[in-house]
Amino acid sequence: KYPHGAYPYQQLVAENARRNRLDSPFNLLDSGLFDEQRYWDVDVCYAKASPGRIAIRITVTNRSDDDAEIDLLPQLWFRNTWSWGDEESVKPELRQEAQIAGGAAWGVRSEHATLGSYWLYAVHEADLLFTENETNGERLWGSSSSSPYVKDAFHRYLVEGDSDAVNPEARGTKFAARYHLRVAGGSSKKIDLVLSDSPLEQPFQELEKLFALRRSEADIFYDELLPEGGVEDHRIMRQALAGMIWTKQFFHFDVQRWLEGDQTVPPRERRQGRNHRWRHLRAADVLSMPDAWEYPWFAAWDLAFHCVALALVDVEFAKQQIEVVLGEHYLHPNGQIPAYEWAFEDVNPPVHAWGTLKVYRAERVQRGSGDRKFLQRVFHKLLLNYAWWINRKDKHGQNLFEGGFLGLDNISVYDRSKPLPPGFSLKQADATGWMAMFALNMTMIALELAVEDNDYEAIAVQCYEQFLAIAKAISGGDENGPSLWDMETGFFKDLLITPDGSHHRIDVYSWVGLIPLFATEVVDHRLLSNVPRFREMLKKHKKGLFQGSYVCACPDWENDRGEHLLALVDHNMLPRILNRLLSEDEFLSPYGVRSLSKLHQNYQNLGYLPGIGETTIRYLPGESESGLFGGNSNWRGPVWLPTNYALVQALEKFHRFLGDEFTYPVPCLQGEKLTLQEIATLISERLVDLYRRDEQGYIPALRRDSPFQSEESWRHLNLFYEYFHAESGQGLGACHQTGWTGLLANLVMRRYRKDIPVFLGHEDESLAR
Repeated sequence: KYPHGAYPYQQLVAENARRNRLDSPFNLLDSGLFDEQRYWDVDVCYAKASPGRIAIRITVTNRSDDDAEIDLLPQLWFRNTWSWGDEESVKPELRQEAQIAGGAAWGVRSEHATLGSYWLYAVHEADLLFTENETNGERLWGSSSSSPYVKDAFHRYLVEGDSDAVNPEARGTKFAARYHLRVAGGSSKKIDLVLSDSPLEQPFQELEKLFALRRSEADIFYDELLPEGGVEDHRIMRQALAGMIWTKQFFHFDVQRWLEGDQTVPPRERRQGRNHRWRHLRAADVLSMPDAWEYPWFAAWDLAFHCVALALVDVEFAKQQIEVVLGEHYLHPNGQIPAYEWAFEDVNPPVHAWGTLKVYRAERVQRGSGDRKFLQRVFHKLLLNYAWWINRKDKHGQNLFEGGFLGLDNISVYDRSKPLPPGFSLKQADATGWMAMFALNMTMIALELAVEDNDYEAIAVQCYEQFLAIAKAISGGDENGPSLWDMETGFFKDLLITPDGSHHRIDVYSWVGLIPLFATEVVDHRLLSNVPRFREMLKKHKKGLFQGSYVCACPDWENDRGEHLLALVDHNMLPRILNRLLSEDEFLSPYGVRSLSKLHQNYQNLGYLPGIGETTIRYLPGESESGLFGGNSNWRGPVWLPTNYALVQALEKFHRFLGDEFTYPVPCLQGEKLTLQEIATLISERLVDLYRRDEQGYIPALRRDSPFQSEESWRHLNLFYEYFHAESGQGLGACHQTGWTGLLANLVMRRYRKDIPVFLGHEDESLAR
């Protein structure tokens, strides 16, 4: 959607600069440019005729009542690899074709040493513009450019009227076809193009049939994914998955080259500045981005969640994404996974083993068997990362982990991305919970691989032993270490250790204390057929007994399917956590689980905390009111999809083992007793309700005054937000972040599908998630 009027760059900057953090942001819709339907809809449709031939249809619709004019510039260009002098010796070329194919108004030929030849054809006449994909040195650095024709040529030609900006010889490495269209009010015009790896005599033959066929195939594909879903849920799922596919992007970052600079010599301090310990990192891959508009870079822990959603429609790409950040060009030699481009050394939650299991299981359901070679390759790399966590984040050897930043931005009263004062350490309940989950994930992968190769049994035994040690530490069973479980209030909490060895419990109720629930697995008896030592270990540690203490929920009995439960949260802890989780006065909002308990709306004063002083924390269901981490995210109240999704999964695993016999009186339902499966469904449905129309016909995630709510050409579209207001459901943060919000597709599917398991069973795959 593009406005008829000039894009309000200056107005957006000036108005948002005028507002403070308590004001809502001023966005494009607030500018009035879309009032009275004064805008264009530009719809681009791609249809493959064969692997080397793609048809492209651009439909431009004038939504206003008045005639209007628009310039449309479809482009074709080469990524500049030749200017660096070490990747390609032959510069590629685009040039106008002398001979025009039948039915085509013009043609452009592409020649590339690796890609070979391609031809671009179009039905309608256009002004053909050529330039080089080279930097404008005069504009950027005040130095001469390598060519008189540079990459901003089309802007200069069209906006500034500079006809000398483009190459009159109709050749270059960047091309645009300029269509100047006048479109009547309420009408549309279309531009058809074909890109082919071979010359075509009739490139537009049967084009209508091709588009109709591919559209029908896409409809059938998504209908088969959700054959029983209603129209609204089908729309949510399909747009979530379409967004996941759309946010793929080529990401190129060579850290060594960036540190050294190119034509302009960088400042000397860069060599010892940001990311200087990551000189080995050379990214040149198509990656799933958190938001291709606002966050066009990979984020490691986001990516694991992306893969869970992507596995529904493209399991091969999901596997490739899991592997890419564990490859030698990304993974640090010490085993750390890079976080994101501005600070690779930041520590994000260790969720890649969890994502690996999810993708492996998804493929087994789809194809009848999992990709064991993929599982092996990833497992070997994950062992490096596992060792890094064990050795680097448990520096006191107490099996309580500090972790650091952990992706939850401002959730802690301490800035976890910065070091504490000398002698202080922060024992983090979420870091320890994540690490317990990591240990169980690694145990499960090793057991799966041991079915065919008993050599993996030793790793399963070791990882499970480490899980038990973590469980003992977090629950207070270790005489030498403090407990993160607050027996008095029934919740996991962070603990500050001061230089004199004293402990200060941080009395906050947040996701920090819920994440230990994620460390939950159900072991199918068939995984134990080839691991006698592991079976003996289960007997030795029955009921969660470890070094003289009962430390976790690892019952000595099997359920009626012969399965075992391995879980950090035991039968005494679970009901107490559920009591807070399911209270609408604490964690449960109308749209999922809050990141900070609503209890802190009134209970804000935490008293004196060493290293900070008098400290408060306040429940903020919407945007952040502070500048922490840029102030553009908030984990002190809003609903976030990734942690909610992981929680739903954990509750379903508990139910898988405990069955319908275990129920809990839910506070928000006047004490009605629900099974853990029903509780998981309750949370899941509230999350999907973010994008379902409510009783008044509004979609909670979208602003009430937004045209997306009611106007005909908007209301079928969704914006997928980064996080959500815990009371109103309104979307916040980045607004194209299908990213991990794309997990809505998985939550929709779990309502209707019964063939996607949450565990590693081999026959009874009866839980759809």
